[in-house]
Amino acid sequence: MLNDPHSHGLWEMTAPPAPRTGAVEGQIRAEVAIIGAGYTGLSTALHLAERGVDVTLIEAVEIGYGAAGRNVGLVNAGMWVMPEDLVATLGEAQGNRLIDFLGEGPAHVWDLIRRHDIACEANHVGTLHAAVGDKGQAELAERARQWQARGAPVRLLGKADAAAMLGTDYYSGALLDERAGTIQPLAYARGLAHAVLRAGGRIYTTSPATAVAREDGQWHIQTPKGTLIAPRVVLATDAYTQGIMPEIRTQQVHLPYFNLATPPLPDDVAASILPGRQGAWDTKEVLSSFRFDARNRLVFGSVGALRGTGGSVHAAWARRMLRRIFPQIGPITFEAEWYGKIGMTSDNLPRFHRLDDGMFAFCGYNGRGIAPGTAFGRCLAAYLCHEIGDEDLPLQPSTPQAVPLRPLREAWYEAGAQLVHLAEARF
Repeated sequence: MLNDPHSHGLWEMTAPPAPRTGAVEGQIRAEVAIIGAGYTGLSTALHLAERGVDVTLIEAVEIGYGAAGRNVGLVNAGMWVMPEDLVATLGEAQGNRLIDFLGEGPAHVWDLIRRHDIACEANHVGTLHAAVGDKGQAELAERARQWQARGAPVRLLGKADAAAMLGTDYYSGALLDERAGTIQPLAYARGLAHAVLRAGGRIYTTSPATAVAREDGQWHIQTPKGTLIAPRVVLATDAYTQGIMPEIRTQQVHLPYFNLATPPLPDDVAASILPGRQGAWDTKEVLSSFRFDARNRLVFGSVGALRGTGGSVHAAWARRMLRRIFPQIGPITFEAEWYGKIGMTSDNLPRFHRLDDGMFAFCGYNGRGIAPGTAFGRCLAAYLCHEIGDEDLPLQPSTPQAVPLRPLREAWYEAGAQLVHLAEARF
């Protein structure tokens, strides 16, 4: 996208085409305006259109341009925060409501894929959280205890069972979550967009919102070539927010994340790694993730940005780590590389905001955007149609709070990831 091979890499190479869309021109009216064509915006638009609501979505660049088209493609339940810590932060009633809501998130993804026949390489086979050392296994044991106490289908694996499922004895164990799985993330976003249009919604791309103003009970959203007018607005730009409503941006610290994809591996080698085709990530602070696509390309990623010295540092690290974790691969090359940014909130939990009269936002997914974005979009559509009230929301409205020293923290994450990757797996 935008002639940048580092923006969407493999996903843009292999995703089915997006629907044909154009820019906003002149004046357009809708009952609900949505800004941002990621999972939250597209899910909200789809669920509103299915209810017969006149909904129009605008996107600054292309469908799935932000995190929706760049992420690893792991459809996970819950957040990084353990259930008991989440309850401690939000309180018993609100915390339990959010845990239940997020635990059901992957089911909504699989349901939409099935109902709308979305071709996105969907594998509902679970994910594996891989333990690094005894500390990592102890962390996973605690996660397993907390989720199992809530009836979740998760299973703690010892070293031998984990090695059989991961295809390596590098890890000390793993946590299998059967609710989860993998998708081709850009293909899923584009599939949702096709479903929105079939349901009667409208989508305009290359139409950044340059200004918003409220006049006579209506929001006027300015774009370079026209204006979108609606009484209610959903801001679904999250970590890629620019220009309007800067408070969405300033409450998040951006964490860069990259992915590298090998060419398709030989069948015998591919069968020895993740034979059940689960997606995986590990317990390291500077974590790694790995999964296959439909043609047996191994996608390997971690924290970091592929710009400046980061491009060579992270690629060299990935080759070293892959040789150590999966020596059966042999000589390692990459045919695609790309990166994006994750918006991290102060407590690693998402947010719901009423930014103004008739303007709403769910944001702050902390690297877990696929299932929560889909589920929050479904929830927001029901809320805007008055099917549920404030007391039924999984999150109560909050006021955005700027993160102190945000630019310094972001610079440190990018530089720190390079320092870690310079040293790791050299000996």
